[in-house]
Amino acid sequence: MPAGGTTTVVRESGGGAEGAEECERDVIIRQQVSSWRDAKFRNILLLGFAFMVLFSAFQTCGVIQTIVLKSYFGDDASTLGYTSLAILYATLGVANWFSPFIVSLIGPKWGMIAGGLCYSLFIAIFLKPFYGTLYAGSVLVGVGAAVLWTAQGMFLTVNSDKQTMARNSGLFWALFQSSYVIGNLFFFLYLRGQEDITDGSRMVIYTVLLSMSVVGVGIMLFFKYPVVGHIAEESVLPVRDGNEPPPSRSPIQSIVDAFRMLKGKDMLLLSITFAYTGLHQTFFSGVYGTSLGYTTDFGIIRKSILGLAGVAIGVGQITGGLAFGILGKKTIRYGRDPIVLFGYLIHLIAFFLIFLNIPGDAPLRESTLQAYMTPNIYLGIFCCFLLGLGDASFNTQVYSLLGGIYRTNSASAFALFKFVQSVCAALAFAYSSLLVLEFQLLILVVAGLLGTFCFSFVEWRHAADGVEIKEV
Repeated sequence: MPAGGTTTVVRESGGGAEGAEECERDVIIRQQVSSWRDAKFRNILLLGFAFMVLFSAFQTCGVIQTIVLKSYFGDDASTLGYTSLAILYATLGVANWFSPFIVSLIGPKWGMIAGGLCYSLFIAIFLKPFYGTLYAGSVLVGVGAAVLWTAQGMFLTVNSDKQTMARNSGLFWALFQSSYVIGNLFFFLYLRGQEDITDGSRMVIYTVLLSMSVVGVGIMLFFKYPVVGHIAEESVLPVRDGNEPPPSRSPIQSIVDAFRMLKGKDMLLLSITFAYTGLHQTFFSGVYGTSLGYTTDFGIIRKSILGLAGVAIGVGQITGGLAFGILGKKTIRYGRDPIVLFGYLIHLIAFFLIFLNIPGDAPLRESTLQAYMTPNIYLGIFCCFLLGLGDASFNTQVYSLLGGIYRTNSASAFALFKFVQSVCAALAFAYSSLLVLEFQLLILVVAGLLGTFCFSFVEWRHAADGVEIKEV
């Protein structure tokens, strides 16, 4: 009896010890997982704030640079900003193929810091601009932009999983789009009432913008590349679940894979849509704001109005993104094409109102010509909102479509999208220094119609098939 009792006690004691060890291990795992997820979410917040501050400076710089350069160099430089931006986007299109290789060598954190510093150097050029430094800076920021955005995509991926990717992407996007509002609002408030941009005003504006960009890069120094402990990794992530960066490929291999994909009918059709997004990006981010600033009927506030134009574009982008994000599940159910069609109709309304409200030669020089109606400053700002809203409808659905039907080869699909978009943006900036407003709007109307039809055709075909594209 005593012997049996002793045995029973030992077993219960041993079982209790094992249970305590398991409970303790579970607590440790939960603590590690919680700490790991908190660190990743902290990275996402820092990423969003860094891009918000950095692009508050750069977006404002892009909107105002044409009239700033004209004020500094004189009437002969009235379209110099278009040339600079054309060089920037052409370089971005080419560098897009090489940036994954660069990021794989230095890592996403230092890739974003290096790219951000290129933006800061470009902004600094406007403190004392020269033709040579402006062109060189345009090339530099084109390369920096390619590296920055490639690194951003990788950093967002490794700090997200299947459960948090949608939340993290939406959070980053919301913070990033607010960059249109902050810097442009500062420009409007500072320059309000000044008819021209003097050297003193330019120095103040670009000192503030440069400081903002440096702060944005400084925030990136606090990024912590996630280091996942063995226990936490086993408890949360299966092996090869897509949360680690894919192995790097050579730039040549990336180009070969992408252009193989271009042989497919669907990608050829979608390239028309990509092209329209590039042409339109040029118009709303550079040409239309300049046209407002060159319309003399707007009086002494016509230069500062560029700030409000940027704010309105940002509000349109944010409104569209939030609306289409909320309707995301219905988008998949009823198709993406209604939202793209909505975006094109919004653009048509904006183009028609701009055609009536803005003189034809306003993209090229200070215009004293009479528009088809008396130019109305409130209507001009409202058109900015429409341009931003329509752009959000196109870009959100393009990203959704590519991620859905090219799931097995999304890297090449997105690389081709950025390449076509950047090259067409560069082309649009090139012809913007030559064509009057009516011809630029005609190009957008035709390209938008073709892009909407091509997008819808691909969406309808694959909605009917119910399968993702397998072509490479």
